[in-house]
Amino acid sequence: TICAVIVTYNRKKLLLECLVSLLKQTRALQGVYLVDNASTDGTPELLMEKGLIGTLPPVNLKEPWERSLKVSNHTDKNPIELHYLRMPENTGGAGGFYEGVRRGYVKGYHWLWMMDDDAEPSIDALEILCQKMSEEITALAGTVVLPDNRIAENHRGTINFKRVFPAMQKPLPLLLYNQTAVKIDMSSFVGLLIRRDIVVKIGFPAREFFIYHDDVDYCIRVRKVGEILLIPASVIKHKELSGNLISKSFLKVKSFRIPFRRFWLQYYYLRNLIWLGKKHSTNRVMFYVSLILYLTKLLIGIILYDDNKIKRIRLVLNSYIDGLKGLFDN
Repeated sequence: TICAVIVTYNRKKLLLECLVSLLKQTRALQGVYLVDNASTDGTPELLMEKGLIGTLPPVNLKEPWERSLKVSNHTDKNPIELHYLRMPENTGGAGGFYEGVRRGYVKGYHWLWMMDDDAEPSIDALEILCQKMSEEITALAGTVVLPDNRIAENHRGTINFKRVFPAMQKPLPLLLYNQTAVKIDMSSFVGLLIRRDIVVKIGFPAREFFIYHDDVDYCIRVRKVGEILLIPASVIKHKELSGNLISKSFLKVKSFRIPFRRFWLQYYYLRNLIWLGKKHSTNRVMFYVSLILYLTKLLIGIILYDDNKIKRIRLVLNSYIDGLKGLFDN
């Protein structure tokens, strides 16, 4: 039995497209766990209108609220159990995947297929992955493509424990996508399919991460006990947002910068990366040298290019301190 795990927040139209693609899978799912991170855009109302949930969640929830409804797979008309979980607050992607994987595991599903709400797997994506299931393989993943069908290289790759900054993961070379199957170290949570018994050994995704690098952390744990296999023929489209960077110039030197309204996310990116690097780096001296060099680069960039300089600098310094101390007070 296979259950998809989706985490959503305020992207109801993309979520609906994701759900429709799951109901059309040629290898039918048995379940879908939909974790709604307290969306405010009318997500439950749309799901109710489309017949995907049977009742609306109460307002002002104090604890997670879950209801299940049987819906039909579009391919064979067999029932799929759609579990709708409404969170009382936004727990981030990491918190959502923690709850979805945990509850899917408790329900007894044999495989859990994780994805964001802006993912849209091809109708045969799951069927192709299932053909490679074996006792030796603990996790499977397909090719992630962008809306223009270019491969999204950053979603699959290897992990370099010597070089932490600006990221531990190294994208898989495009030539390897021509192979039938490729062993990888890292898969984002856009289409990662994990076997139930691996959860027994490594636990659930780290909810304390809130957002960013929770997939890297989980894959590191997976690789300690098993293998992750990329199956390039299985394709999942990721409609990730573009245009989040703005171009700034200093002495005619351009730099693409993060708008201040989104800069708060950098706290989680840096904190979680630093924590992972401190825990897993195989070259301690290089880790701390690169830590200082990367901090210097960040601060110089803020001073030369950005607005709200003091607030940005304070956020970066806090992320460094909390990452080194392992403080996850989100």
